[in-house]
Amino acid sequence: MHYHIILTEYCNSQCKYCYEKSMKEFDNGLDKKFKFDFSEKEKFDLDLLKDLRNFIQKDKNPVIIFYGGEPLLEIKTIEKIIDSFNNTKVKFRMQTNGKLLNETPIKYLKKIDKILVSLDGTKERTNYNRGKGTYELVMKNIEKIKEQGYKGEIIARMTISQEFPDIYEQVLSLIKSGFSSIHWQIDAGFYKFDFNKEKFKNFTKNYNNSIKKLIDFWIREMKKGNVLKIYPFLGIIESILKNQKTKLRCGAGYEGYAITQSGKIIACPIMTCIKDFEAGSIKSSSPNTLKKFEIKGKCLNCSYLDLCGGRCLYWNYSNLWPDEGDEMICETIKFLIDNLKNKENEIKSLIKNKTIKLKDFNYEKYFGPEIIP
Repeated sequence: MHYHIILTEYCNSQCKYCYEKSMKEFDNGLDKKFKFDFSEKEKFDLDLLKDLRNFIQKDKNPVIIFYGGEPLLEIKTIEKIIDSFNNTKVKFRMQTNGKLLNETPIKYLKKIDKILVSLDGTKERTNYNRGKGTYELVMKNIEKIKEQGYKGEIIARMTISQEFPDIYEQVLSLIKSGFSSIHWQIDAGFYKFDFNKEKFKNFTKNYNNSIKKLIDFWIREMKKGNVLKIYPFLGIIESILKNQKTKLRCGAGYEGYAITQSGKIIACPIMTCIKDFEAGSIKSSSPNTLKKFEIKGKCLNCSYLDLCGGRCLYWNYSNLWPDEGDEMICETIKFLIDNLKNKENEIKSLIKNKTIKLKDFNYEKYFGPEIIP
């Protein structure tokens, strides 16, 4: 299984859409839906290293994902955790804003096979969302670690805010900057007070048009023999081609969990202070005894569930937006799935003609890209 380890709640960025906004003001009604515990430690307790090792080694195929806040604020902790699993089968991943990649010893970075780096597209878009100079710093750091010999996969992890629906232009800018692995999440449905019907209606119209253009581009690249790792496309098409039914795409609460600073095990990293989603503890649980969580409610009756999986566990349970808002989010997902389905025969023909291969659509599940935006 995959385990996000929360190394710290601190972050060295102040992004406009940080999920922290959903937890700050409890007039959002979450205190009436969930039980909260805000006693969590600020940083991962290294006294738990032995417990962490004992727990992780009970898993047949463990993957540790360094997460925060910003995990690279705790570089020494990352080093100690990696060292503690030396000569074991544990794999390492990380999700970071990339600002401190240049300060991370390359011998440790080389042991982290996949790194999700937060970039939202162009220099202008990224700096608007994440702060002046962020894009330039992150791109410089990525270039540096490549020069030092980093060969792992670097995924641009985008957040698409409601005011900017131009996913096509932003993804292409990242591809032109050297990325072949890209993922995004729409910042919608995670905060009670940001739903504006007319604004989001306009967003969905333009976003869907942009998605269609991006799918067409993806197919054109396939005709050249190049299957770009645009993760939302990759995951859905793999399921279509292999006739697979899926559960929640990110794996939260059944194939992926978060380990908090005090050793609690939670269904998802953004639920670390919600007691309702506690699944166990590294001190007293085994991977096969962790509590499992399932999607519920209206998603269960949706004809798209087998390919969508339910979008997001937190979104599904918290219901922060009104029904009409959630339906608009779902329409973007249905549009994405339908337009990829429309390309099925074309992709099968490219596979049959050996322009591309079925295995080109294989990807590691549950390490970060949620697939459904």
